[in-house]
Amino acid sequence: MTNLRLRDRDGIFTKEGIIFRVFGYSHPPNAYLCDAEYASAKIFASNDPRAPRTGKDQLFYKFYNDEGMKLVTKKYPQYMVFHEMLGLKLVGVNENAIMEARKPDERLVALLEAEPADELLRAMQRVLNIALENSGLKSRNFGVFGSMLHGFHHPKYSDIDFVIYGKAENAKVRQTLEELYARGDSGLSNEFASDDAMKGKRWLFKNFNVKDFVWHQRRKMIYGLYNDRAGSGRIIKAEFEPVKAWSEIHSEYDAEARIVQKGWAKIKARVTADSDAPFIPSVYGIQPIEVLSGPREAADTVRVFSYMEEFRQQAWRDETVVVEGNLEEVQSAKGSFHQITLTYCPRYYEQVMKLASPLG
Repeated sequence: MTNLRLRDRDGIFTKEGIIFRVFGYSHPPNAYLCDAEYASAKIFASNDPRAPRTGKDQLFYKFYNDEGMKLVTKKYPQYMVFHEMLGLKLVGVNENAIMEARKPDERLVALLEAEPADELLRAMQRVLNIALENSGLKSRNFGVFGSMLHGFHHPKYSDIDFVIYGKAENAKVRQTLEELYARGDSGLSNEFASDDAMKGKRWLFKNFNVKDFVWHQRRKMIYGLYNDRAGSGRIIKAEFEPVKAWSEIHSEYDAEARIVQKGWAKIKARVTADSDAPFIPSVYGIQPIEVLSGPREAADTVRVFSYMEEFRQQAWRDETVVVEGNLEEVQSAKGSFHQITLTYCPRYYEQVMKLASPLG
């Protein structure tokens, strides 16, 4: 497919049966950096009980942890694209290898136009109506991603996953959800209202404890629980994920620029800009207060650049944070600057961005 325009959380389906999710907004020419999300049972199998997805007359499995990256690098290296700024290959899809593109907003339109075929789709419509009636937004501001986007959701077990397009629209949804969670009669509550949200789940982060994680997640407001009394009778997770509107997207990809690794750094800093904090990548302007460890250049860090879901919408302007990750220097014809990047790397679980005193 040529002249295709995709953005974060759009889906890509390949001829082998691999489903990728577009990752962010800055990509090499004629390609998209991606995260491998699902694969057909014809090419991949998983023993994880959470993994099976049935639909489209096929069985798919969801990838967990680095399963998708391993499958691509070992068996389908054609789905690695060269990132000139980093000087290495990353998971991605060239435009000419895209068999089908799936967009959350278009999928939602199709679902709303059809008679809801199962209890989860009916619950999705109820949650959407609650959000629309209380926020004043329109259905065109929303989309669906995950298994619902690809048509293999399970009516009794799958979640409801929305995207919301636009910075102002996302701010409005967060405000609306906060009000709905507080009401008690809306059917919606905060998934992270208590520490029980993480009960029984494996925790691997070394510099970020469960209590702090739950505290940060709670105030993001985008993770809800819907009590589907009128339908299935179950409690359904309902996410509201931020995605930029087309008018807000600006690619930072510069084939002439270079990103140079400077080492591992840990700093304390004040957040100076947060307008891109809700998105992937999450970008925070910062002013360093103290270099806690790492190269001296960390004192010149001007931003945090995060591809990690855990650290999206993690802090707001004028808050003080502790950040630990890869210190990089971005060099281009326009000049150079330092950033701390949080992303897939060998020290993944040592990375952190959190308020310096989150529970204080």
